[in-house]
Amino acid sequence: MAHESFEDGQIAEILNNNYVSIKVDREERPDIDSIYMTVCQALTGQGGWPLNVFLTSDQKPFYAGTYFPKESMYGRPGFKDVLLSLKEQYDADPEKIAGICSQIVTSLSEKSQNQTALPKEILEKCFQQLTQTFDPKYGGFGQEPKFPSPHQLLYLLRYHRMTSDDEALQMVIKTLDGIANGGIHDHIGGGFARYSVDEKWLVPHFEKMLYDQALLAMAYTEAYQVVGNPRYKTIVKDIYTYVSRELQDVDGGFYCAEDADSEGVEGKYYVWEPAEVMGILGDDLGELFCEAYDITAHGNFEGFNIPNLIDSSLLELAKKKKISLDKLKLQLEDARSILLGERNRRIHPHKDDKSLASWNALMIGALAKAGKVFNNDEMIHAAKRALNFIDEKMTVKGMLKARYREGEAKFDAYLDDYAFLSWACDELYEATYESKYLNKMQQLIDIMLADFWDEDGHGFYLYSKNAAELILKPKDVFDGAIPSGNSAAAYVLLKLARRIGESDYEAKANKLFTAFSNSVSGYPMGYSFLLSAYLLTQSGSKELIILKGDNVEQFTESLSALKEHYLPEVVSLAGEQGEMDELAPNLAGYKTINDETTYYLCRNFQCEQPTIYFQEVMDRL
Repeated sequence: MAHESFEDGQIAEILNNNYVSIKVDREERPDIDSIYMTVCQALTGQGGWPLNVFLTSDQKPFYAGTYFPKESMYGRPGFKDVLLSLKEQYDADPEKIAGICSQIVTSLSEKSQNQTALPKEILEKCFQQLTQTFDPKYGGFGQEPKFPSPHQLLYLLRYHRMTSDDEALQMVIKTLDGIANGGIHDHIGGGFARYSVDEKWLVPHFEKMLYDQALLAMAYTEAYQVVGNPRYKTIVKDIYTYVSRELQDVDGGFYCAEDADSEGVEGKYYVWEPAEVMGILGDDLGELFCEAYDITAHGNFEGFNIPNLIDSSLLELAKKKKISLDKLKLQLEDARSILLGERNRRIHPHKDDKSLASWNALMIGALAKAGKVFNNDEMIHAAKRALNFIDEKMTVKGMLKARYREGEAKFDAYLDDYAFLSWACDELYEATYESKYLNKMQQLIDIMLADFWDEDGHGFYLYSKNAAELILKPKDVFDGAIPSGNSAAAYVLLKLARRIGESDYEAKANKLFTAFSNSVSGYPMGYSFLLSAYLLTQSGSKELIILKGDNVEQFTESLSALKEHYLPEVVSLAGEQGEMDELAPNLAGYKTINDETTYYLCRNFQCEQPTIYFQEVMDRL
């Protein structure tokens, strides 16, 4: 609509003479987007972007829609006719419009009173829904367009851990492999596009989002812990390389996204022709690359080619070329590096260079997790730098801000910002066992509870109680492209409660589950990250305390070994005895055995006999 209507002189005249036009960046103001998207869905039965909402001067909506063509056609009202008709109706009977507004706001403000506890069976129901929508051929869920939805994969990994259901794990592997092979994966430069327009993951919408890189890095990292596929480790490192190269601010923070198009053509930056590849790589290497990555004369995308491995077997290609698989991979790695250098000469897609606290927090958590699992200090350092960026650039007079761009931090932080940043601190603590991250996590959660918690209906509001009042106070819980703020909040409340032994935090999480039980029960797979948190309450609490002894090497080695294992139900504390007493007062009196590194394994806060043998603890887990 930007080009079709808003740049049209006739439309502009109607708008300027009769309306006050306000354009909202939904990433900067998720509160406004959430409220009026709910309005649109209530009025039309559907939502999406672009979102057009017509309000009275007191912010109350009376009409909404998504895309409008400039002129009416095929039964769809044109934007010009909508503008003129609404103006005529408002002038003729403003009181009627006011009545419509009141009805809409009243309807959306009504709250369900029938809240019940989430049943344990909801976990199985979520799994069954994912199974029913799973694509067994290419992986993923639902029909095209297909989104990676990595938080659904995180749920399945946890469900597999709790139940040992192999089907859950196989769905994760099939999906991660399908995404890795497809054109949604940038095989030349690393990273992933936002979604695929086809079932095979071949043709992406070429836009790249920071949150996708973060959540997919988490999914590949956790899957690596479970199955040990070295390719997953390589993919995570490639994501880190891409994000560091293209999306990182000089001060360590991360930008939002890269657009899909360059020179006005979607995907132009990413596609290739065989002659171009051969000219760059030479005949032998060029032929090898084209055969491996589906680069053909007729093309796989509008006459051009998106590199992919969907129908390619590198093992069979190596046999055909009579070389080892390792040698083939090295040659293809060289080819990709050369092509990346050449691609960088092209006109680059536009970069959305604003930094969002919430998305940065997801990236911080992903880097901390990957750095922990892969013993990669560079990733952990990048996570620390990004957290420092938020502390220094996005915190004004002690208050966290949601957005930073060109030296300006703006908009009071939302629930997502606090919840995701708490999650990031939790991951950094597990990667480093530096107590400052656990302390910061608790500080953030305490602010979240003070400023966002609904004492009456429970759950968290999207925006602070101290913020300017809008017509509604939404509570987002649906896990869409990213987990909701309430889902992440439940997760960190439980992690903190069990890490420091404060049951009040767990009580809040349980109230949150009850508050949203009606919504979740109807469509559990739409709340997969909330249910990842709920899994923690059903698998039994497990706490591992590692008290540092005189043998520093033994302590360090045990931490490194622990970090390699996939133990999502276990929360751990590690350090010297005095530090543990300060972090978790309930641990007062826990001591080392003969000044050696000592392990306490607790289940539901009841601790077993301590031991100085790490492997004994792992066998119990």
